[in-house]
Amino acid sequence: MANNKGSLKSTLAVSLNNYLDAGAIVAGASGLTLWQNYLGLSELHLGWLNFISANCLGAAIGAIIGGFLADKYGRKFIFTYNLLVYMLGVLLIMCSINFPMLLAGFLLTGISVGVGVPASWTYISESSEVNNRGRNICISQMSWGIGPMCILLLGMLFAPGGYLFDWVQSLAVVLSGTDANADTINVFSSRIVFFSLFVVAFIAWNLQRGLQESAEFTAQKAEGKQAGLVDNIKVLFRNKVAVKTVVFLAVIYLTWNLVASVMGFFQPHIYESAGGMSNKDANMLSCISWAVVVAVTFLISYLVDKVAHRIFYVFGLLCALSAWFIIVGIGVSNLVWLWVFTILWGINNGCSVQVFYALWGSELFPAKFRAGAQGLMFFIVRGLSAVWGLVFTYIYGENGEGFTLAAYCMVGLLLISLVVGMIGAPNTRGKSLDVITKERYGDSY
Repeated sequence: MANNKGSLKSTLAVSLNNYLDAGAIVAGASGLTLWQNYLGLSELHLGWLNFISANCLGAAIGAIIGGFLADKYGRKFIFTYNLLVYMLGVLLIMCSINFPMLLAGFLLTGISVGVGVPASWTYISESSEVNNRGRNICISQMSWGIGPMCILLLGMLFAPGGYLFDWVQSLAVVLSGTDANADTINVFSSRIVFFSLFVVAFIAWNLQRGLQESAEFTAQKAEGKQAGLVDNIKVLFRNKVAVKTVVFLAVIYLTWNLVASVMGFFQPHIYESAGGMSNKDANMLSCISWAVVVAVTFLISYLVDKVAHRIFYVFGLLCALSAWFIIVGIGVSNLVWLWVFTILWGINNGCSVQVFYALWGSELFPAKFRAGAQGLMFFIVRGLSAVWGLVFTYIYGENGEGFTLAAYCMVGLLLISLVVGMIGAPNTRGKSLDVITKERYGDSY
């Protein structure tokens, strides 16, 4: 199947979904302490916010729905309607005055993120030229880094003590009254950060509505090969190649994502509660980590279609393990080593498991059930990440007293991802999607 030319333009439009995915997670993270103080939330409340958010269960529910819808009705169908749900969720968060409203906003935003992910990665892969598929996935990953970087920068500027906090105070007094307490005023910085996501979502929605349908999906539809929910499940559980592929990808992504999901949502909070940093400084350090992600991914994008994928995969995980070994051995209260940890973790995210999960997940399944298979795996990974988020808050403790034990858990999970991925990494570089499908499944698909 010939790929569409001009794939870079469509990649940039669809990649905004990754900006909104990671942005939603980090927007919640950057203001987590502010919402905690404003609404009087416990660590358990924070765990539930993580549990149903774009980081975990919300995205899991959305992914399994969105994957099958994308295979049934098309990738463009998702792009036409999905971000309307995202904008509604963000509006709920912006206007939240109690925990149920905040929870509902996180859930809707998370579901929308999940719906968009399988369609986005599938569309990017299907619209890419053979020698640019890895590059385009990396561009998408760059967006996943730019989102948190921008959100954390805004969080730092608007946070109490930030350069623009006087403006936040003025706005808060106008909207809440002169008798508003400090916590009510402070949380307005987080409301403004979420408003920035609403603006980006509106822009992305308008861009994506103008995209053409994937040529591969159009061809499948013309041949009457679109799959429904039952068909997808039958294929995934009856075809040995498909089952092995699901297990492989789910294992490498799950074990890495259990660590990354905690870092994505709790990183600034960890810096504050266990490292003793202010909200502004915690956001600054996290922002620098994401800047490293963007720089590394930009570099990798020029090499990923020319160098064996296994090399980058192993390198990224070795950086991640080194980062956590430093934390286990020295702790987060040492500022110098905390910087080293932040940079190493940023390098890992730049050539992370997620890059290759997105790439391989869109390559190793036939177009007939490509998005549905990714949705199923994403559901498994983010669903279990939701459970792990609650377990993590229990291990971590109210004030970070269990951080060392949590760190050892992170090391173990990363080791599993390293070993399984190093052994099972497929050789798909330079091959068309048709060729990969025929090599793995024969001519029946």
